[in-house]
This record gives sequence, structure tokens and C-alpha cells, in this order.
Amino acid sequence: MRITSGSLGGRKLISPDGRSTRPTTDRARQGLFNILTHANWAKPLSGLRVLDLFAGSGALGFEAISRGAEFCLFVEQDSNARAAIRDNIESFELFGHTRIHRRSAVDLGKKPASTGAAFDMVFLDPPYGKGLGEQALAELYRYDWIADEALLVFECGTEEQPDVSHFEILDTRVYGAAKFLFLRHK
Repeated sequence: MRITSGSLGGRKLISPDGRSTRPTTDRARQGLFNILTHANWAKPLSGLRVLDLFAGSGALGFEAISRGAEFCLFVEQDSNARAAIRDNIESFELFGHTRIHRRSAVDLGKKPASTGAAFDMVFLDPPYGKGLGEQALAELYRYDWIADEALLVFECGTEEQPDVSHFEILDTRVYGAAKFLFLRHK
């Protein structure tokens, strides 16, 4: 896996050992960020605060930083995945622009003051078919993790129809086995 574009474009991403994560493919990430760059409803990535839930290798958050996001908080419970994220932060020299939150994305609780302001963009890439993404959305909504008009990208399996009733669906795209829902916080 590599960063597909931006200041880190072409740089290799370290992935976690084992099968505990399912990284978003380079092709799907490229398509996702092309939409985020060109859609009339999308905010420019420059200067945004990003939250990467179920982060895995952190590919989505690192791609956002490469394309101009100011800060990314990676939320990941798996120790191998957190180690890969730390290795990527070190390799890309992104100290001060990133932070790792060792917490379950479905049990976030109140946003710690130390994480700064609410987030402008959120990536959710939960395990497919378990309802975890919906639980994480409820936590974000309940505990004010996201800014007004925040943009969320929810990756799920193509057959899934997650409940996103607190959010406006802006677009839906399918890449292989993955479906991306582009949502806005109402």
C-alpha cells in the first residue's frame, strides 16, 4: 500500500501484521479522495481536523494529511495496528500533526479536551456486517466529537444498509466489495 497523492504521494504505508485489519485498497482510496477533492459538497482538505476511526494502518488519515489536512486523530484498539500507525507517523515525520487514541470506536465517550476542537472530517472503516460503524456514528453524535457540517465517510460492505438517520447522505460509491457513504452532520 502507498499514499496515492499529495506531499507524501508514493510513500509506502506500513500495514499491521496479521489479518485483524482489512486495508482500503489504493484504488478505492484514490477514488474516494478524488470525490472529496472535486465534489461540490466537499470541503477543501487543507487545514481540516480529521478523525480516523477503526484506523487499521491509518491509510485514510495519512492520505488526508498528505493532501493538506492539518491534524489526524487515529482511533484504534488493536495493538498491531497501533504499532503500524506509530511506525507510519515516525516514517513520515508527522509528530504534532497526529495522535493515536487507544480506544474502541464504539465506546468513545466524551471527547477529551486534549484532542482539540471538534473534527471536520471523519473516516469510519469498521469490520463489515457487525453494526460497529452505526454504533460509532451514535457515539460521535452523542458526545459532540464532530463539528457542525462535518463530512463523514463510512465504508461498509456493498450489501449493507446502515442506519445513518442523524446524517444527510450526500453520495454513495462502490469500489469492489466496499461501499462508501458520504455523509454530512445535520
